[in-house]
This record gives sequence, C-alpha cells and structure tokens, in this order.
Amino acid sequence: MGSDIPGLYRMTVEERVGKIMEAAGLTREDMAGLSPGGTSIEVLDGMIENVIGTFQLPVGIATNFVVNGIERLIPMATEEPSVVAAASKAAKIARTTGGFFASSTDQVMIGQVQICDLEDPGSAIDILLERKQELLDLANSRDPLLVKFGGGARDIEIRVLESPVGPMIILHILVDTRDAMGANAVNTMAEAIAPRVEELTGGKVVLRILSNLALHRLSTVKAVFPKEELGGDEGVNLILKAYYLAEIDPFRAVTHNKGIMNGVSAVVRVTGNDTRAVEAGAHSYAAMTGKYLPLTNYSRNENGDLIGEIIIPAAVGLVGGATKVHPAAKASIKILGIKTAAELGEVLAAVGLAQNLAALRALAIEGIQRGHMKLHARNLSIQSGASPEEAEAIVSRMLQDGDVSASKAAQHLEEMRG
Repeated sequence: MGSDIPGLYRMTVEERVGKIMEAAGLTREDMAGLSPGGTSIEVLDGMIENVIGTFQLPVGIATNFVVNGIERLIPMATEEPSVVAAASKAAKIARTTGGFFASSTDQVMIGQVQICDLEDPGSAIDILLERKQELLDLANSRDPLLVKFGGGARDIEIRVLESPVGPMIILHILVDTRDAMGANAVNTMAEAIAPRVEELTGGKVVLRILSNLALHRLSTVKAVFPKEELGGDEGVNLILKAYYLAEIDPFRAVTHNKGIMNGVSAVVRVTGNDTRAVEAGAHSYAAMTGKYLPLTNYSRNENGDLIGEIIIPAAVGLVGGATKVHPAAKASIKILGIKTAAELGEVLAAVGLAQNLAALRALAIEGIQRGHMKLHARNLSIQSGASPEEAEAIVSRMLQDGDVSASKAAQHLEEMRG
C-alpha cells in the first residue's frame, strides 16, 4: 500500500489506526506507544526531572508523500488545525510529477571552543593549525564507538572575532555524528580538547559546546507542482508574488518560515528529536546572508509549472535521546520506515516544502481562513459540549452564517437540543 490513502480523514480513529498498521506493516504492539496513556510513567520519569504526568498532543498522519521514489506516511504531532491536511494536499499535487527529490550532505555537526585572553591571536592560530591532527586524534579518543561506525572528528575551522573584552579565537571542531543528533558526542569532544588548546595557545578556554547552526548538515528537497493543480498560469503568478514578498520583506519572511516549521517541527517532535535545536538552526540559517530570507525558493519551468526548493539544516538523529526511549517516537520511526538520520532530514525538508506550498496556495488563491476556519469551528463546537455528530451540524451552521465563535457554537447547540 502506498502513502495515498483516500478518505483517511473520514474514518473513525480505530479504522484509521488499522489502515496505518496495514500500510506500514506494523503490529498492535508497535502502535501501543501512540495510544493515550501508552507510555509508562517509569519511562517518562527517566527522561526529565520532577515528572508528574504528561501533556499530550494529537498525532496525525500526512498522506501522499513520495520522497526519492519511496512512499512515506508522515506522523505529525501538532496542536494546530490544517497542518496535516495542508501537507497531505501539497504532497498529492507533487506526486503527479514524481514527488519530492531529496539529497543530504554528510551528518556533520559543529563544536565550538572559545579561546580568550590571547596575547598574539595570529601565532595562536598558526599553532592550532599545525597541531590540527593531534587535536582531532584527541577528540576521537573520547568516542571510539562513533569512530568505529565511520564517524568522528573530521576537521577543524578557526575564526577570529572582535569583542568588547578583546579578540577571541573560535575553534570549530567538525564531527560526523552518523545517525545520532550528536550533541553529547560533540560536547564531549570539545571538552576533551579544551585543556590542550589552552596549553598550545596560552589563552583561556571559556565555552566548549555544540552549535545548533548545522551548516554542514543540510537537507535539500525539490519538487515540481503542475500549474493545472494551482489554478493555471494565474495561480502560479499569484503564488510567485506571495513568495517574492517574503524575499524582500523580513516581516513576511518570518511568517513564511514559521509556516514551514509548522510541518517540520511536528515531525521532529513526534520522532523524539529536539524541536528547539532544529527551529533555531533553521531560522539562523535563514539569516546567514545578513538579511532574514525565506527557506524556500520558487521559480517557473518552461512549461509554466511551479518549481519549489528548500534547504534546511537537519540536526536530527535516530540514535540516543528520546528517539530510542519514548514508545511514541519509536512507533513514529517505524511508520516513517526510515533507517538513517539523513533520510529523516530529507523527510523534514519534504514536509517543510509541502507545508509552504500549501500555505502559499491558500494565501494567494483560496484565502487562508477557508480550511482553517472549518477546523476552528469544529474545535469550538466540541468545546461547547457537542457530540461529534452535533459538531458537524454546528460547523455547517456557523460557516453558513459566517459567524464562527464560542458563543455562536453554544447557541446552536442549545437550539439543536431544544
């Protein structure tokens, strides 16, 4: 079974679970981690301090995704209406031209070592470069398992920065973390070389820590969206105009990128990865030129179709952390069917591009509130105490009246019940 599952949204939750189990080849035991209360308090208590309970978010499945020719069902944990549906819609458009085409760089993270109080920064740089291999060997000695699996410290970069407390050298140690996000490995290596760096330079090492600006760990995704699915030439023109506003105006660009991260963060979250790290990396990457820019790029091909591209830092992993501990994260990884951190990064980029295309299409052509307000109306109906059947009728009434509010939902429910 592919990722295009018609009518998934019309099924009951139980029917939907059965369909996803069938599509992903999973068992009831695999899915148990995604059930309400499916995680033992002992597991949760081992993840953070002072545990008292859980805060649950709904997990939905985005359908229709094809990434590098592979069908992918995408679990997404989010509280925001329209996100799952929007991603599914854009993926359905993209699959008519082969889906999303992805590539990744090596899985390299940056560890920073800050060196202050230097009498001669130039000489210190020369010494560090001369002793580069010594420092790399020292770093790798602290994580022989990572080296065994083909990873480890690969190179060193050096920058000099001026500051109110004088010049400082920032040494970057570049570490291939393989299928781990790598924060612990990188921090350990940075800590390991710090004393030797002080001996070599005569300076004082202050910080030695991972950077979340993962410039050497990028995922790129491209897709072609046929103009016939976007309202023809006029629809493509409108989408491009909306995109160009994000190129020239940071006030629009930040909202443009926030929409991208609606999808990306939902997948990062459900796989047990660090949403704050990925979001910080993406937004800082968007500002690398000195101006805050959109993470996506759009153009038109010779046929008039829309070509979309996204590049994002993807500091995520499948080894260690909550990804290997939390049952919901483990179940989500199985649904995705991914085997490497690079594949996960490519899925994130594909979801981000799909989310962005759907948002631009809604904003420029349909109006963003159309689909969003229907879901909002349903939430208000449920909050008013309506049953699922009553909620559908109340949604229809509110949308027909053009008045979507909590008070109106309560009024309609009272009238329906007499």
